[in-house]
Amino acid sequence: MDLLLPDLPPPLVERAVEAALVEDLGRAGDVTSAATIPASASASAAIVARRPGVLAGIPLAAAAFRQMSREVAFEALIRDGTRLEPGDVVARIGGPARSILSAERVALNFLCHLSGVASATARFADAIAHTPARITCTRKTTPGLRSFEKYAVKCGGGSNHRYGLDDAVLIKDNHIAVCGSVAEAVRRARAFVGHLVRIEVEVDTLDQLREALEEKPDVVLLDNMAPEIMREAVAITAGRAVLEASGRITLETAAAVAESGVDYLSSGWITHSAPTLDLGLDIVVA
Repeated sequence: MDLLLPDLPPPLVERAVEAALVEDLGRAGDVTSAATIPASASASAAIVARRPGVLAGIPLAAAAFRQMSREVAFEALIRDGTRLEPGDVVARIGGPARSILSAERVALNFLCHLSGVASATARFADAIAHTPARITCTRKTTPGLRSFEKYAVKCGGGSNHRYGLDDAVLIKDNHIAVCGSVAEAVRRARAFVGHLVRIEVEVDTLDQLREALEEKPDVVLLDNMAPEIMREAVAITAGRAVLEASGRITLETAAAVAESGVDYLSSGWITHSAPTLDLGLDIVVA
């Protein structure tokens, strides 16, 4: 089944790519290409996968070449969310050689990083595919790249957590410490937000879980619990709230966590520490 991917808003893409190109071009532009390549030279190139993984970031790569020159033609041959094998040709590019080479690094930086996030997410999704649970991201993202990294999570078959502090309530341990109790924090949140805003509360123990459930939160985050404790939490909750597991979940432990019966596994690693996927741009010599 094809992944249902969100459309990246064009203004977000254009702004991020422009900032990256301005950063790279600096005060004088691409002096290497200007010094070595005639302005009239044309070139053809291909973006090729060097390692297996999942593709993400095509809209940003296309924008990088387009912003350098409207004369550059970018043809995506593989859509985001597709699993890649070494040697797969992701896209073909043709046009002014200087423009292609000046945009190359920005395009590849976005593609390699976001494809790395998608690939890491896919590895987690594969590890828990035998359960109903889903892998989801967190707010542990690269500043300025959150929308794109969360898009890449979707490309890898994962689910998106909240995008920021304003679209959902997540009551964590420090909120509870200041507020005084789990129950009081949930009560205050319920009285404050509108009916369309979901409320999640983090708990560390089964006693806190029982206390939270009395206030009917939408989601309960089980923080740093062992899988056997999570199974008890699932039984106690009995469907009264969505359950999310969090805290040092790895590829090695993901299956056991998912098998406990929780609904979601959240991971900051898939966005803040995923290794890049190796893709390269090769000039096609006639």
